[in-house]
Amino acid sequence: MSYIINGIQQIGIGVSDAKSVFNWYKEQMRFDILLFEDIAEAKLMTKYTNHKIMSRYALLVMNMKGGGGLEIWQFKNRKPQNQAPRFLLGDIGINIMKLRSTNPNKSNRYFKDPWGNWIQSVNDPYRFCKTNSCKGGVLGAVIGVSNMAKSLTFYKDLIGFDIIKSDVEGVFEDLKDIPGGNSKLRRVIISRSDKRMGGFGRLLGPMELELVQVHDRTPPRIYQNRIWGDLGYIHLCFDISGMNYLKQEASRLGYPLTVDSADSFDMGDAAGRFGYVEDPDGTLIELVETHKVPIIKKLGIHINLKNRNPERPLPNWIVKAMRIHRKRKNL
Repeated sequence: MSYIINGIQQIGIGVSDAKSVFNWYKEQMRFDILLFEDIAEAKLMTKYTNHKIMSRYALLVMNMKGGGGLEIWQFKNRKPQNQAPRFLLGDIGINIMKLRSTNPNKSNRYFKDPWGNWIQSVNDPYRFCKTNSCKGGVLGAVIGVSNMAKSLTFYKDLIGFDIIKSDVEGVFEDLKDIPGGNSKLRRVIISRSDKRMGGFGRLLGPMELELVQVHDRTPPRIYQNRIWGDLGYIHLCFDISGMNYLKQEASRLGYPLTVDSADSFDMGDAAGRFGYVEDPDGTLIELVETHKVPIIKKLGIHINLKNRNPERPLPNWIVKAMRIHRKRKNL
């Protein structure tokens, strides 16, 4: 048996007011399925939080049209630091979040949320649920890298991004409104040929990454002199099956897990196992093997994935039952 990458589960966003961020993404981007809301200590993340245990408030929200979700993450015992002096396209780390759109007239455009996080709306026909909005979930991310060859090898060998959809170099008109978008860049869009999926794979859908390398300056790391959980995109998370096999392969490739919950975490009403690995530039990639997700909390009804065939997606009607967690009112 080998491991399976089911899709992008979520992108983590460090924020200063999680409820306000949730309310905006619910109203404007249709992330209105609140799967968990939890306050706890991030005891396993001290490697990335100056060796101090940080208390946090976190929400996981989904868009049922299809795609990954958002983990909205707020310190409870620290004022999160902003990026300084300012972000430029091609800086090392997660630059932009890619969201699905089924409206080609309003896609392939870039904009910021009210907190300065860049978003690209990408025309993508994939749909898990029919909704009254053209806006879908997370398709992928734009990631700044320092060495394209090394990064392509990492994302291909470990995560399975083996298809190069495009590879172009120059100064690009569509990036002119983004800080640093007038630099000379190499842009490589990658996707996966492996169609295996289990669990929530149909909800998460296909995915793509765009790796960007800037040629006319030496880019800094976005989280240089800051810690995980400070403002901005803090990690990219993949939903997986077969964590033990992935852990072995990551070590073999020279990218051992830097964090491993080892057995099972309990995050409010959800449970599973998570780990972290760094890409060649230190960008944090989270890996989550989901074991349990609540459906009707009051009745104790939940989805148990731990003993299921990892290559067997959940029936659509079960996944769609998560619509019971839709929040119509603001937090």
